[in-house]
Amino acid sequence: MSHGPLDDDAVESYREAGAVLVEAMNEAREMVEPGRTHLEVAEWAEDYIREQGAGIAFPVNISVDPEASHATPGRDDGTTFGEEMVCLDIGVHVDGYIADAAVTVDHTGHTELVEAAEMALEAAVDEAGPGVEVGVVGRAIEEVIRGYGYTPVLNLSGHGVQRYDAHTEPSVPNRGVDRSVELEPGQAIAIEPFATDGRGKVGEGTAEEIYELQRERSVRDRRARQALEEIGEFDGLPFAARWLSGDRTDMALRRLKQASVVKGYPVLKEDDDALVSQAEHTLLVTDDGVEVTTAGIHGFD
Repeated sequence: MSHGPLDDDAVESYREAGAVLVEAMNEAREMVEPGRTHLEVAEWAEDYIREQGAGIAFPVNISVDPEASHATPGRDDGTTFGEEMVCLDIGVHVDGYIADAAVTVDHTGHTELVEAAEMALEAAVDEAGPGVEVGVVGRAIEEVIRGYGYTPVLNLSGHGVQRYDAHTEPSVPNRGVDRSVELEPGQAIAIEPFATDGRGKVGEGTAEEIYELQRERSVRDRRARQALEEIGEFDGLPFAARWLSGDRTDMALRRLKQASVVKGYPVLKEDDDALVSQAEHTLLVTDDGVEVTTAGIHGFD
């Protein structure tokens, strides 16, 4: 199975990242149960990834009910799981090569909403391959989700995953598009259908716990300088505010945002406050198909 321009070391790193992610995901999803804290699950998964000698591609996302993405617990967050729909999104890298995958754990009884996202992902994986337009993949996602009577989240999409960059081109829509770019051998992509019983649009909330370095520049504030030294160790990848040591890190991050050194990622929520489910895999596009590097977390794998 040829992977186009990807060399053997890169392919193996993508595979290793996927293997670590699958183990972390399958353990962490069992921990998502009423009474356990979000922070306990996130820190367990992140610690496990580090213990395997891999890196964290982005903070563990734990998005609940109308939340779709960018939710991760704060440093002293005592929030516990209840009878909720929980999207668990984990990213792992090995030498910068990234695996990105998500599952939905449901304690609400809306099993068909979860199934809609998973079956849409299965259809998308079956459709994907070299020479296939991303809009065709999106159409497969949309048809499955609408067939269940739900709506795809239209302003979220899948994406490319390149070395030390978890969100690159091509964008893989969650709806049909008539004219779009074709997938090419050697690309790594993350396909992630989102399904909702709302209208299918997300907007930014007020909570913000995930940040990313935009550019390095000198800052005068002492705490901001200390925070920036730590941020430099994250290889330019997104990080959680709780990863920073010392006191008043919230103030340091505000200073860095004001100076356009870092940017924040507000939690994304469904506009109708409706439930959202998610399913995601990372794939390598080969000369004759695709290789799923995160297989082993969904029922159809």
